[in-house]
Formats: sequence, C-alpha cells, structure tokens
Amino acid sequence: MRRDDALWAAVSLAAGLLLLVVEAYQPRELPVQVSVGLLFIGPLVVACVGVSVRRTRPMLSLWCGVAAFCGDLALGPSLGTMLIVTDNFYAAVRYGPRTLGKRMLGVTSVFAVVVGVAAGILLRHVGLAVIFLVQAALIGVTPVSTGMIMKQLEDQAAAERAKAEQVARLAELDRAAAVQAERSRMARELHDMIANHFSAIAIQSTAVLSRKDLDARSVRTVLESIRENSVAGMGEMRAMIGLLRQDGEEPEAIRRRVAEAGELAERAREAGLDVRLRVEGEARELPAPVDLAGYRIVQESLTNALKHGGKAADIVIGYRPELVTLTVDNPVDGAQRGLPGAGTGIIGMRERATLVGGVLDAGPHDDGWRVRAELPTREIT
Repeated sequence: MRRDDALWAAVSLAAGLLLLVVEAYQPRELPVQVSVGLLFIGPLVVACVGVSVRRTRPMLSLWCGVAAFCGDLALGPSLGTMLIVTDNFYAAVRYGPRTLGKRMLGVTSVFAVVVGVAAGILLRHVGLAVIFLVQAALIGVTPVSTGMIMKQLEDQAAAERAKAEQVARLAELDRAAAVQAERSRMARELHDMIANHFSAIAIQSTAVLSRKDLDARSVRTVLESIRENSVAGMGEMRAMIGLLRQDGEEPEAIRRRVAEAGELAERAREAGLDVRLRVEGEARELPAPVDLAGYRIVQESLTNALKHGGKAADIVIGYRPELVTLTVDNPVDGAQRGLPGAGTGIIGMRERATLVGGVLDAGPHDDGWRVRAELPTREIT
C-alpha cells in the first residue's frame, strides 16, 4: 500500500461519510427495521479499501469496486460510494493488465445498454431509459475509457523516451566513429609528414657516422640537408597543429598538391636517392582531396624507397581526362638500412586512395618495387 493511496482512501471515506450524513442516497424499503444510512457505510468502506490498493494491487481494487457497486446498488444507491467505485474501475484499467481495459469497456458498455433497455421496459418511459443509460455509462464506461486513454498516453511517453534514448545512443556511436575516423586521419597525416623527413635525416646521419673518409665540405653539405629536413618537418608539424586548432577545411595556403611532387623529389635527392620525375599529359588543377591524397602517396612511396629500396626511384604522374595516375618504381638491392617501419605506410596509402574513390596497388615489379595509384579527378560528392 502506497502512502499517498492510503491518504486518498481516507479522504474518500471522509467525503463519502459526509454525503451519507446529508442523505445523498436513494434508500430502498427493507424487510427489517434498521437505519439504511448505516448500511451504506459497508459498501463505502469496501470501495475505499480498493482505493488504498489502487496502484499496488489493481485487480483487488477492481473486485472491491464491483462488490461495493453491487452492495450499494442493492441498498439504494448512494452518491458517495458510486463516485468512489468509478475510481476503482479507473485504477484497475490504468494500473492493471494491458488487456483488462478492452474487456471492461465491453462489459460496462453492455451493462449500460442493458440498464437503459430494462429501465425503458419497466418504467415505460423513453426519457427515463436514456437517463438510466447515461448514469450507468458514467459509472462504468467513462472511468474505463479514461483509464485506457491515460494508459495509452503513458505507453506513448515510454515509447518516446525509449526512442530518445536510442537516438542518443546512435548519436554517441556516430560521435565515437567520427572521433575514431579523425584519429585515423590525423595518424595518417602525421605519419606521412614526419616519416619522410625523419627517414632522410636518419639515412644522412647514418651515412655521416659510417663514413670516415668524408671531408669537411661533404659533412657540411649533409648537415645542411639534415637541417633542411628538420626545418621542413617542423614547418609541416606547425601546419598540422594549426589545422587541429581551428574549424573548417584545410586552408588553401597550406594545401598540398600533386604538382608539388618536384619538391618531394628534390628533398629525396638531397637524402641520397636518385629520383627521376616525369609528367605525362597536361597538368591541371585537381580537387583538394585528390591533390592531398596524391601528394601523400608520392611522399610515402619515396620514404619507403629511402628506407627499404635501392639508390634510385622513378616517379611518373599521368593526367588523364577523368583520372590522375601516380607510379613510383624503385629497385630493391637487398641492403639492410636499419630503419624499421611500423608497417602502416602501404595501409595508409590504400586508405587515402579509397577515400577519394581511387585504387592503389603496391608490390614487387621487375626486380624492384612499384606503387601505382589511380585517383578520379571528378568532384567528390
């Protein structure tokens, strides 16, 4: 029993007793000499007991209401008990089994019609028949219908809450996926930007340390190249940090282009790699994502050639009507340069090509290694 239900039952009992005191009932003639007003207290108490358990035991509340209704109807009926019985019916439908509402609606509707027809037949008066039908409907059909409506509204509210929670969960999953995708993109950018410069620095410093016959001028040239790669790496790192600190797309001022592959070739030459660059077709402006993807693919291919390849690399950039092709060939001389890799370079290149709708193949070719990418140049939608 809930405390608020018990309080409501006490208030209902007090109101019912007050209505009995003012004789708000229609007594019947009884065969025994007894105060009819006192007899009405019995059904009233039964109905109030149903009120006290309306939410904890709704079916008990229903049967209390039925018993009180029958007993009160046999005595009179009384206004107070009939009003409280409507709460018993309402509570049973709202807090009881889901199928109870339809069953009670059918029973109370039939009961109201039967009462109206019976009153019309016995009293032979249409107006009184309508009055009895309406009264029976107010006692039975109205509270049952109200309980069904409230239960439906509660079900709809619960469904909306569940839907909102599901949307929130989906939004959280989307956010997590977006964060993971952004982390992967950042990892690719950092790898492609830094690996090229650090590989050149490592190779050049290793050469200086391993060669004892270098003169001061050669050492200075190598050190200048190391410094240039260090400065370039720091510059690209600053650009990356700038991107992370602002909203929107990559600014035009720091956008990387396939047309800048010559700079990559020049830096690779300074690191000791003989790079030959050839452009086929007429160079043109490419969509920004394709430009960046192509630039990074060439950069990573040269980095791999420095770390694992021989002493030369051939770059061929082909401009087709709706396509740009990037081919990087380098021989493999079997030399161990002592520069371990994380194994993410080729994976990153394939991801970049896929993101712009292109394809990339990497593998052995003519006693060497070839990386070939085909990137569509149409605008990505």
